[in-house]
Order: sequence, then structure tokens, then C-alpha cells
Amino acid sequence: MSVEIRRVAYDHPDAQKLVDRVQEFYVERYGEPDYDPTVPEMFELPVGAYFLGYLDDVPVASGAWRRSGEPALGTVVTAEIKRMYVVPEAQGQGLAKRMLAHVEASALSAGFEAMVLTTGGLQHEAIGLYAAKGYVDVEPFGFYKDDDLVVCMAKRLDG
Repeated sequence: MSVEIRRVAYDHPDAQKLVDRVQEFYVERYGEPDYDPTVPEMFELPVGAYFLGYLDDVPVASGAWRRSGEPALGTVVTAEIKRMYVVPEAQGQGLAKRMLAHVEASALSAGFEAMVLTTGGLQHEAIGLYAAKGYVDVEPFGFYKDDDLVVCMAKRLDG
């Protein structure tokens, strides 16, 4: 299996295909899409980056970060993980782990000290991945901070 991870614009057609698929997943899992406001500029360097994972030139995974500033684990030099997703037909091949590592390395190289994220409490697969990679629960923040199902996590990147 040869996976190529490419940085692309958030409004790139391949990126939008996966955004549409993840929104379908949210509707299936939660009964509604993600309403967190997102604009393409959030994912342009130096304030963010958006990545796609390609398998045989087909986009099958996404992951991104954007500047956050949310205080976590002793720093405000934080980036927020966004749009982590692997299409169902490509799951179980380690793509989420590879994308997460790539997103973290990119944010670290951009000068961020910690990653923060929000996910839904029904996304057990995602929560398990993040916990296995060193993320810990933090106080709820962001658009969904008052939602009963929100799970917020963080991880230091600098050791």
C-alpha cells in the first residue's frame, strides 16, 4: 500500500469530496451535519494546513490543523486538529494514524507547542486513536463546548 499525503487547499475539489463524505457520516452518527463555521483561509499557511491522503491517486483520508490559541497543557501556542477522516473502504489500514502523525509534525514545524481537538462522544474510534497517541481530556472549548456529547482533548508536541 502506497499512500501519498499532499497539502491542498480546503476548497480543492478532492478535499470537498471528503468534506461531503464526513458530513454524511455526521448525519448518520448524530442526525445532523457539523455546523462549526469553517472557511478555507483557516487552513492556509502559516495559520493552518489541510492534507489529503491518496491511495493509488484516489483521495481516501483527510486531516488538518488551524491556529487555535485555546489554552491547554500549559500553553496557548496551540493548533486545533480538524477534518480527520478516512473513507470506510480504506479504514483499518493505519491511514488515520499516519495522517495524525503528519498533521502533528506539520503543526510542530510551524511552531505550535500543543494540539487541541474536539470530537463527538459517539466517535469511539476517534477517541480511542487520540488516547492511544497521547491525547488527554481537557475542558470543553469551541463551537460545541456546551454540547453534552463533546469530547475535547489535547497533547503537547514538544515532549
